[in-house]
Amino acid sequence: MPAPPKRRLSPYLWSFSTYFAEGFPYTIIRTISSVFFRDRGMSLEAIGLTSMYGLPWILKFLWAPQVDAYGTKRTWLLGSEGVLVLFLLATALLAPLRQAPLLIALLFFFAAFVAATHDVAIDGYYLEALDKKGQSKFVGYRVMAYRIAMMTGTGIIITMGTRIGWTPAFAGSFAIFFLLFCFHLLHLPECQRPGKPFGTLFEHACRPGYLKWPAAVAAVILLLRFLTGLPLYQALTDKVPGLNSFTFSAWIGLSLLASLIIVALYRRKITAWLTRDQESYYAGAFLSFMDREKMPAILMFIIFIRTGEFMLSSMAAPFMVDLGIKVHYGWISGAVGLPCSILGALIGGWLISRFSLHRMIWPFLLAQNFTNLVYMALAFSLGNYLTINTGNPNPAPLGAAHLFTIAAVHGFDQLAGGLGTAVLMTFLMRLCKESHKAAHYAIGTGLMSVSGLYAGVLSGFLASWFGYGYFFGISFLMSVPGMLLIPLLPKKELN
Repeated sequence: MPAPPKRRLSPYLWSFSTYFAEGFPYTIIRTISSVFFRDRGMSLEAIGLTSMYGLPWILKFLWAPQVDAYGTKRTWLLGSEGVLVLFLLATALLAPLRQAPLLIALLFFFAAFVAATHDVAIDGYYLEALDKKGQSKFVGYRVMAYRIAMMTGTGIIITMGTRIGWTPAFAGSFAIFFLLFCFHLLHLPECQRPGKPFGTLFEHACRPGYLKWPAAVAAVILLLRFLTGLPLYQALTDKVPGLNSFTFSAWIGLSLLASLIIVALYRRKITAWLTRDQESYYAGAFLSFMDREKMPAILMFIIFIRTGEFMLSSMAAPFMVDLGIKVHYGWISGAVGLPCSILGALIGGWLISRFSLHRMIWPFLLAQNFTNLVYMALAFSLGNYLTINTGNPNPAPLGAAHLFTIAAVHGFDQLAGGLGTAVLMTFLMRLCKESHKAAHYAIGTGLMSVSGLYAGVLSGFLASWFGYGYFFGISFLMSVPGMLLIPLLPKKELN
């Protein structure tokens, strides 16, 4: 008898497992590493250098075209997961050594590039495996799985490391990720025809003409790193308020934005120049991303639509500290905010898949940005407590009623933020063209963080100058330009 056909794994399972696998190594490399290094006595200056770990996630658009061009997304996903398993095993073995902080710091730097590639492969796999309706429907599961992975890392792994030791903590990380890798190896369905053979990737990568783009980008990165390390730049940051908030990674993000603006302005000339090389995947990826109607409006929408949300989130925690409820912030954030955020993303993805992005974009983004006005009303109504408790080591209690109101406002903020996240993620997926899905999504997510750069710089100054009430009102006004761009977006991207 012929063997029964193998059951295809449900998207409910693989969308959860893959995005858990995406969030878990990111949390270890970007968050848990700082706790480990500090616990092992590393200086704050040295720990500050771990911000470099975020660089691969900003630069991942550079090698995303290769994920599109060679093999399949599943192969890239499994290959990068297998390498990350080895990295986590090596971390657990190195943890007891006296030189562990230095060795693991170097290990994490290389692991960050693999993890960023893993992210590109997962995003590309998701876009290949699901149609537009499915992409919208399961976007909430992506957010939920990613947040649970972060909770697992910051809650379980850090607790193990600080309570019973970092060797069992990293061994636990290895065990979790090894089980995920085995599950994907055995059950993750193939959904894409293979691209060019992997064997030819190294051959193409070694060609002089092929290396000119990575070499040019590397030169720009090294130049930025050199300039930001000069004493002249350090002196300038002392004189110019807010400039010290622009980290090396922030300048890389702004350089990405500038390069895309240049491509938009000189698209025809650049197209004629680049298309001389028919095998330039970089040219194809960037130009196909920019080659669409109303591209300036699309770029500005991606950048500005979360400005108000970024400003609000940067000051939400200081606001609660100054209210005198820092001891309650943990449960408000974890027990109220996190579930509401996940629920918002789930509801948002389901409603978009049912009624279309065109119908849901306005109510979802209005809800996301209306939160700023709710915070403004809260800040004005509790102004007396802000005056009394700011900087007070023995703050006056707010009472159960006010505490419940604050928790409800924070819950609404996270719920509405989840709705807004569903809108932006769905919109970015709609921008991905068939031949460059992984690269286009990597470019879009890189641009998404740009507004967070200047929003974080502005927020502290504005809150200090005008007070929390007026600041939250200003943050709402900063969200208006992004919403005004909605009518200018191409209709086909919103269907």
